[in-house]
Amino acid sequence: MFENVFSGKKVLITGNTGFKGSWLTTWLLELGAEVVGISDRIPTQPSMFEELNLKDKILHYYADIRNFNELSKLIENTQPDFLFHLAAQAIVSVSYADPLDTLSTNVMGTAHVLEAVRHLKKECVTIVITSDKCYDNVEWVWGYKETDVLGGKDVYSGSKGAAELVFKSYFHSYFVHERMSNIRIATGRAGNVIGGGDWAKDRIVVDCVRSWSQGNPVKIRSPNATRPWQHVLEPLSGYLALAQALHKHADLHGESFNFGPRSEQNRTVLDLIGKLSEYWKFGNPHESYQITDNIPFHEAGLLKLNCDKALFKLKWMPTLNYSQTIRLVSEWYYDFYQGKKNMYQVTTEQINFYQMQAKYQELIWAN
Repeated sequence: MFENVFSGKKVLITGNTGFKGSWLTTWLLELGAEVVGISDRIPTQPSMFEELNLKDKILHYYADIRNFNELSKLIENTQPDFLFHLAAQAIVSVSYADPLDTLSTNVMGTAHVLEAVRHLKKECVTIVITSDKCYDNVEWVWGYKETDVLGGKDVYSGSKGAAELVFKSYFHSYFVHERMSNIRIATGRAGNVIGGGDWAKDRIVVDCVRSWSQGNPVKIRSPNATRPWQHVLEPLSGYLALAQALHKHADLHGESFNFGPRSEQNRTVLDLIGKLSEYWKFGNPHESYQITDNIPFHEAGLLKLNCDKALFKLKWMPTLNYSQTIRLVSEWYYDFYQGKKNMYQVTTEQINFYQMQAKYQELIWAN
């Protein structure tokens, strides 16, 4: 997988205790990497990081990326071969409640990571993860390309657009110069990721399984909102493929890439709930939800990405179809709430299934 580029390498992940960070950590461990994590806390209860007992499988530091001195010392001491920057405030509703925390984490936190990386003397491939929400969303029906306007009508979207601008300014100010040829950087943009192990607030799948595990219908606020739902392993395969390609090809240095699902996975919230509820033995899918009219903050109704650049330059494409995505998500949570299986094993089995599907489709990164 990924030409074994991560095997035996030191890989630093910021935000490793989060949902995506925990999946990425597990996958990299299976690829033979030595993983080092930096995060400021365990973000949710339950926590995938804790359920998989990842603290005993990696070297982990508790630190806030907004503390530059502490962060820079940890990065300097780690001397990573690869760095994936995932640490962020990722919840739209929280950004409305605490905009300064969101901006300081997502904007200055990204600046701190890049500032620390530019002082490294060894070779290091750095992938900065932002979001599809970095684009100025005008709710058109076609996907956003990497060259489209950045922006945002809410604080969270603005913070992601600003993080991309920080990245661009650092690249052109420092990393483009020959004297810093040891560092290669790129950004990855994805959104609406679902998968087992997510317990963050105001996420539709999380709200569903929490409610259904207690025998209650889920309350939804935007049943007709359309999202490009994708399993967490889809963008992670993109980030890993990008890191692999950037390690080999200098011409990808400073580039940004979208990673999204197939067009057929653009479904409404109501459609997603109906499909998920099939695995929870509801006699009538309408019994699985209640629609509320209370929408306390702006949230775009349509957003999808154009991933042609990733296909052309990385030969990357999504692996799973919609049914496979829903099955993996449902089975992970079902196994968790039944409490009868080792969740690290369940997670690695799903990673292996994903890899086998990619091999069957002859995707280049699966070699």
